[in-house]
Amino acid sequence: MKVLIIYYSMYGHIYRVAEAVAEGVRQVKSAEVEMRRVPETLTQDILEREGALEFQKTYSRTLICTLEDLASADAIIFGTPARYGNMCGQMRQFLDSTTKLWLEDSLVGKVGSVFTSSATQHGGQESTILSFHTTLLHLGMIIAGLPYTFKGQMRLDEITGCSPYGASTITGGRGERIPGENELDGARFQGKYVALIASKLAGSRKDVIKKLLEE
Repeated sequence: MKVLIIYYSMYGHIYRVAEAVAEGVRQVKSAEVEMRRVPETLTQDILEREGALEFQKTYSRTLICTLEDLASADAIIFGTPARYGNMCGQMRQFLDSTTKLWLEDSLVGKVGSVFTSSATQHGGQESTILSFHTTLLHLGMIIAGLPYTFKGQMRLDEITGCSPYGASTITGGRGERIPGENELDGARFQGKYVALIASKLAGSRKDVIKKLLEE
Protein backbone atom coordinates (compact mmCIF):
# COMPACT_ATOMS: atom_id res chain seq x y z
CA MET A 1 0.00 0.00 0.00
CA LYS A 2 1.64 3.22 -1.20
CA VAL A 3 1.17 6.73 0.14
CA LEU A 4 2.42 9.55 -2.06
CA ILE A 5 3.39 12.90 -0.54
CA ILE A 6 3.51 15.59 -3.20
CA TYR A 7 4.44 19.13 -2.25
CA TYR A 8 5.88 22.49 -3.16
CA SER A 9 8.26 24.27 -0.82
CA MET A 10 9.97 27.59 -1.50
CA TYR A 11 11.94 28.11 1.70
CA GLY A 12 11.82 24.69 3.37
CA HIS A 13 8.88 24.97 5.76
CA ILE A 14 6.55 22.71 3.78
CA TYR A 15 9.48 20.38 3.09
CA ARG A 16 10.02 19.93 6.84
CA VAL A 17 6.32 19.31 7.46
CA ALA A 18 6.28 16.82 4.57
CA GLU A 19 9.09 14.89 6.22
CA ALA A 20 7.05 14.70 9.43
CA VAL A 21 4.01 13.49 7.47
CA ALA A 22 6.23 10.76 5.99
CA GLU A 23 7.35 9.77 9.49
CA GLY A 24 3.71 9.27 10.40
CA VAL A 25 3.01 7.17 7.32
CA ARG A 26 5.93 4.89 8.18
CA GLN A 27 4.33 4.08 11.52
CA VAL A 28 1.81 1.94 9.61
CA LYS A 29 3.49 -1.38 8.84
CA SER A 30 1.72 -2.03 5.55
CA ALA A 31 2.53 1.44 4.16
CA GLU A 32 5.38 2.60 2.01
CA VAL A 33 5.84 6.29 1.33
CA GLU A 34 7.19 8.23 -1.64
CA MET A 35 7.92 11.96 -1.67
CA ARG A 36 7.65 13.99 -4.87
CA ARG A 37 7.68 17.69 -5.72
CA VAL A 38 5.77 19.64 -8.32
CA PRO A 39 7.76 21.48 -11.01
CA GLU A 40 9.02 24.99 -10.28
CA THR A 41 7.43 27.71 -12.40
CA LEU A 42 9.39 30.72 -11.13
CA THR A 43 12.53 31.87 -12.90
CA GLN A 44 15.94 31.80 -11.25
CA ASP A 45 15.91 35.59 -11.16
CA ILE A 46 12.69 35.65 -9.13
CA LEU A 47 13.88 32.88 -6.80
CA GLU A 48 17.10 34.82 -6.19
CA ARG A 49 15.21 38.04 -5.56
CA GLU A 50 12.97 36.25 -3.04
CA GLY A 51 15.95 34.70 -1.27
CA ALA A 52 14.90 31.15 -2.11
CA LEU A 53 17.90 29.86 -4.04
CA GLU A 54 19.67 28.32 -1.05
CA PHE A 55 16.82 25.98 -0.18
CA GLN A 56 16.19 25.17 -3.83
CA LYS A 57 19.48 23.23 -3.83
CA THR A 58 17.89 20.82 -1.35
CA TYR A 59 14.44 20.92 -2.90
CA SER A 60 15.74 20.05 -6.37
CA ARG A 61 17.00 16.68 -5.10
CA THR A 62 13.42 15.44 -4.72
CA LEU A 63 12.03 13.76 -7.83
CA ILE A 64 9.38 15.64 -9.81
CA CYS A 65 5.95 14.04 -9.61
CA THR A 66 4.45 12.41 -12.70
CA LEU A 67 0.88 11.43 -13.49
CA GLU A 68 1.97 7.82 -13.18
CA ASP A 69 3.03 8.49 -9.58
CA LEU A 70 -0.47 9.74 -8.80
CA ALA A 71 -2.17 6.83 -10.55
CA SER A 72 -0.13 4.18 -8.73
CA ALA A 73 -0.65 5.58 -5.23
CA ASP A 74 -3.33 4.35 -2.82
CA ALA A 75 -3.39 7.69 -0.98
CA ILE A 76 -2.03 11.12 -1.81
CA ILE A 77 -1.12 13.82 0.71
CA PHE A 78 -0.57 17.26 -0.79
CA GLY A 79 1.52 20.03 0.75
CA THR A 80 1.34 23.64 -0.38
CA PRO A 81 2.13 27.02 1.14
CA ALA A 82 -0.78 29.44 1.32
CA ARG A 83 -0.83 32.10 -1.39
CA TYR A 84 -3.47 34.71 -0.57
CA GLY A 85 -5.70 32.06 0.99
CA ASN A 86 -5.26 29.51 -1.78
CA MET A 87 -2.76 26.93 -3.00
CA CYS A 88 0.45 28.12 -4.65
CA GLY A 89 0.59 28.54 -8.43
CA GLN A 90 3.08 25.70 -8.85
CA MET A 91 0.64 23.22 -7.30
CA ARG A 92 -2.31 24.65 -9.24
CA GLN A 93 -0.48 24.28 -12.54
CA PHE A 94 0.42 20.68 -11.77
CA LEU A 95 -3.14 19.79 -10.80
CA ASP A 96 -4.40 21.39 -14.00
CA SER A 97 -2.36 18.78 -15.88
CA THR A 98 -4.30 15.84 -14.41
CA THR A 99 -7.18 15.84 -16.93
CA LYS A 100 -6.16 12.40 -18.20
CA LEU A 101 -6.48 10.94 -14.70
CA TRP A 102 -9.86 12.64 -14.26
CA LEU A 103 -11.15 11.20 -17.55
CA GLU A 104 -10.00 7.72 -16.59
CA ASP A 105 -11.33 7.89 -12.99
CA SER A 106 -7.81 7.01 -11.88
CA LEU A 107 -8.04 8.74 -8.50
CA VAL A 108 -11.63 7.84 -7.62
CA GLY A 109 -11.86 6.23 -4.19
CA LYS A 110 -8.30 7.11 -3.16
CA VAL A 111 -7.66 8.97 0.06
CA GLY A 112 -6.61 12.61 -0.38
CA SER A 113 -5.34 14.96 2.30
CA VAL A 114 -3.70 18.41 2.49
CA PHE A 115 -1.26 20.29 4.74
CA THR A 116 -0.11 23.88 4.42
CA SER A 117 1.77 26.88 5.82
CA SER A 118 1.20 30.60 6.04
CA ALA A 119 3.23 33.60 7.13
CA THR A 120 0.82 34.66 9.88
CA GLN A 121 -1.54 32.99 12.31
CA HIS A 122 -4.59 34.05 10.30
CA GLY A 123 -2.91 34.01 6.90
CA GLY A 124 -5.26 31.66 5.07
CA GLN A 125 -4.33 28.21 6.35
CA GLU A 126 -7.90 26.95 6.60
CA SER A 127 -9.10 28.50 3.32
CA THR A 128 -6.09 27.09 1.48
CA ILE A 129 -6.90 23.54 2.57
CA LEU A 130 -10.65 23.88 2.09
CA SER A 131 -10.30 25.32 -1.43
CA PHE A 132 -7.82 22.53 -2.23
CA HIS A 133 -10.47 20.00 -1.25
CA THR A 134 -12.64 21.16 -4.15
CA THR A 135 -10.10 19.81 -6.63
CA LEU A 136 -9.82 16.52 -4.76
CA LEU A 137 -13.59 16.08 -4.85
CA HIS A 138 -13.63 16.68 -8.61
CA LEU A 139 -11.04 13.91 -8.91
CA GLY A 140 -13.27 11.59 -6.87
CA MET A 141 -10.98 11.32 -3.86
CA ILE A 142 -12.03 10.56 -0.28
CA ILE A 143 -10.92 13.47 1.91
CA ALA A 144 -9.15 12.95 5.22
CA GLY A 145 -8.24 15.82 7.50
CA LEU A 146 -6.70 16.07 10.96
CA PRO A 147 -9.37 15.00 13.46
CA TYR A 148 -9.61 16.42 16.95
CA THR A 149 -8.19 13.11 18.13
CA PHE A 150 -4.97 15.06 17.70
CA LYS A 151 -5.38 17.19 20.81
CA GLY A 152 -2.43 19.41 19.96
CA GLN A 153 -4.63 21.59 17.78
CA MET A 154 -6.57 22.63 20.89
CA ARG A 155 -3.54 24.06 22.68
CA LEU A 156 -3.70 27.62 23.95
CA ASP A 157 -0.27 27.88 25.55
CA GLU A 158 1.55 28.72 22.31
CA ILE A 159 0.98 30.02 18.83
CA THR A 160 0.62 26.97 16.60
CA GLY A 161 -0.80 25.83 13.30
CA CYS A 162 -3.03 22.77 12.66
CA SER A 163 -6.80 22.59 12.29
CA PRO A 164 -9.35 19.83 11.69
CA TYR A 165 -8.75 20.37 7.96
CA GLY A 166 -5.08 19.45 8.09
CA ALA A 167 -1.67 20.06 9.60
CA SER A 168 -0.10 23.46 9.12
CA THR A 169 2.73 25.67 10.28
CA ILE A 170 3.25 29.41 10.74
CA THR A 171 6.42 30.66 9.06
CA GLY A 172 6.62 34.32 10.06
CA GLY A 173 6.53 37.26 7.68
CA ARG A 174 10.12 36.69 6.58
CA GLY A 175 10.14 32.93 6.92
CA GLU A 176 12.08 33.18 10.16
CA ARG A 177 9.99 30.69 12.14
CA ILE A 178 10.69 26.98 11.71
CA PRO A 179 7.88 24.44 12.24
CA GLY A 180 7.24 23.85 15.93
CA GLU A 181 7.18 20.41 17.52
CA ASN A 182 3.42 20.54 18.06
CA GLU A 183 2.90 21.31 14.36
CA LEU A 184 5.20 18.45 13.38
CA ASP A 185 3.31 16.13 15.73
CA GLY A 186 0.12 17.12 13.89
CA ALA A 187 1.78 16.29 10.59
CA ARG A 188 2.89 12.89 11.89
CA PHE A 189 -0.62 12.20 13.14
CA GLN A 190 -2.10 13.13 9.77
CA GLY A 191 0.34 10.90 7.90
CA LYS A 192 -0.46 7.92 10.11
CA TYR A 193 -4.20 8.64 9.96
CA VAL A 194 -4.23 8.74 6.16
CA ALA A 195 -2.13 5.58 5.90
CA LEU A 196 -4.42 3.66 8.26
CA ILE A 197 -7.52 4.65 6.29
CA ALA A 198 -5.85 3.86 2.97
CA SER A 199 -4.74 0.45 4.24
CA LYS A 200 -8.36 -0.44 4.95
CA LEU A 201 -9.61 0.82 1.59
CA ALA A 202 -6.81 -0.32 -0.71
CA GLY A 203 -8.01 -3.87 -1.17
CA SER A 204 -11.63 -3.02 -1.85
CA ARG A 205 -11.37 0.21 -3.88
CA LYS A 206 -11.43 -1.47 -7.29
CA ASP A 207 -14.38 -3.66 -6.29
CA VAL A 208 -16.36 -0.63 -5.17
CA ILE A 209 -15.67 1.24 -8.42
CA LYS A 210 -16.63 -1.83 -10.43
CA LYS A 211 -19.96 -2.09 -8.61
CA LEU A 212 -20.64 1.61 -9.18
CA LEU A 213 -20.00 1.23 -12.91
CA GLU A 214 -22.29 -1.79 -13.10
CA GLU A 215 -25.24 0.01 -11.52
